[in-house]
Amino acid sequence: MGNLLDRMEPLLAAMPAVRSPEGHVHFKNKLMWTAGILVLYFILSNVPLFGLDKSSLDLFLAWRALLAGASGSIIHLGIGPIVTASIVLQLLKGADILQIDTSETRGQVMYMGLQKILILVMIVIEAAPNIVGGFMKPNSALVQSVFGGNTLALMLLIFIQLCIGGILIVLMDEVVTKWGIGSGVGLFIIAGISQSLINGFLNWTPVSDPYPVGFFPRLVAIGLGGGNYLQYFGKDLLAFVTTIAIFLIIVYVESTRIEIPLAHAQVRGARARFPVKLIYASVLPMILVRVLQANIQMLGLFLSNVGIKIFGNFDGQTPTSGLMYFLAPVNGPSDWMWWVTDLGHAPWEVLTRMGIDTFIMVVGGALFALFWIKTAGLDSKDVARQIQTSGMSIPGYRRNPQVLEKYLDRYIPRVTVIGGVFIGLLSVVANLFGVIGAVSGTGLLLTVSITYRLYEEIASQQIMEMYPFMRQFFGKE
Repeated sequence: MGNLLDRMEPLLAAMPAVRSPEGHVHFKNKLMWTAGILVLYFILSNVPLFGLDKSSLDLFLAWRALLAGASGSIIHLGIGPIVTASIVLQLLKGADILQIDTSETRGQVMYMGLQKILILVMIVIEAAPNIVGGFMKPNSALVQSVFGGNTLALMLLIFIQLCIGGILIVLMDEVVTKWGIGSGVGLFIIAGISQSLINGFLNWTPVSDPYPVGFFPRLVAIGLGGGNYLQYFGKDLLAFVTTIAIFLIIVYVESTRIEIPLAHAQVRGARARFPVKLIYASVLPMILVRVLQANIQMLGLFLSNVGIKIFGNFDGQTPTSGLMYFLAPVNGPSDWMWWVTDLGHAPWEVLTRMGIDTFIMVVGGALFALFWIKTAGLDSKDVARQIQTSGMSIPGYRRNPQVLEKYLDRYIPRVTVIGGVFIGLLSVVANLFGVIGAVSGTGLLLTVSITYRLYEEIASQQIMEMYPFMRQFFGKE
């Protein structure tokens, strides 16, 4: 693998990328870049794919909250290709198949180049089934009037638009990462899910019953109309309680940490603390687990749509039998409360599906959390090197990277696994009871955690703007 990467180095280094800032980017400029990309994201989400028929189906419909794309728009693919490429790279790096030292500049360039290639491949792989599988249908009137009856030409045009949208998301993510605050992936998830949450709270559009779908309009309409709250509002109230509970739990857990004391080797009295949060790897590994599930489900749906049903049958986009049913995540009370609703499945089948979903989230959360810290330079070895470089050391221990690494190994791997398991369980519970809006419990969990960390980063950026000497200490300059 190493020899292959060495031969590919010229190609990896030549991959197009957004230029990095040459010096310090002022906090106000970072805010402007971030806000500008956010506005552009919302604009693109309202740019429809040219030539797409209104009867088209959304292959990613069940995963919209996580993929942060808009159905039928030019950014239809969302962050799916980025996250899928990240899954492949993290599995390779976590298994030591991909041996790239990302602590060095050369390793970073090679890793980013390899990631770009994989993302481009994933864009093509995720765009093609939408066209080939018949989910995205070309407008027949447009085919006749503009393309002279050539359906393939319009299908190719739709495919090209999907690819362009995927590349735009990649470039926008890179702009936010280098010139803005946080990451584009996190920003797009917050934007998409926040929009759905607002819609879930305030939407006045009626559903199958005569009442609006939004939480507050529904609450008022049932009261004014003299409806039965237990019959028409019970599920909404449960979702509301779950939404508030998830918000409070994540805010509390994000502030739970172990603090490792540090002292400066040269400056007497200079002390600091290195925080190891309970959610040390953040909640982003949960995206990897859920998107991995999404890719499996989308593959099953594609195969079923082209007539290959050996992995299960689908009713629309919902798996109803076979392996795909058992591998599908549970997304609300209507997926498992067999004593309330006829699910068409025996209780043992429903419980087996719930058990598999819990296992995937817990084990996957722990594994991807470990892979994540290794890839992101947050494992014991990299943190020990950072502490050593900053001139700090742990009081009572020799100032040696190996000693620091051994000390950090007591905390970082264990806390990472515990955090991954906890977030996995919390995500499953949130999905079981449902949340407000057309978002999954995992989506809400991600949004709250990413928003909290974005708030922390904005606060630290403001402090470093006020005290410039801190930028050099934290390696931000």
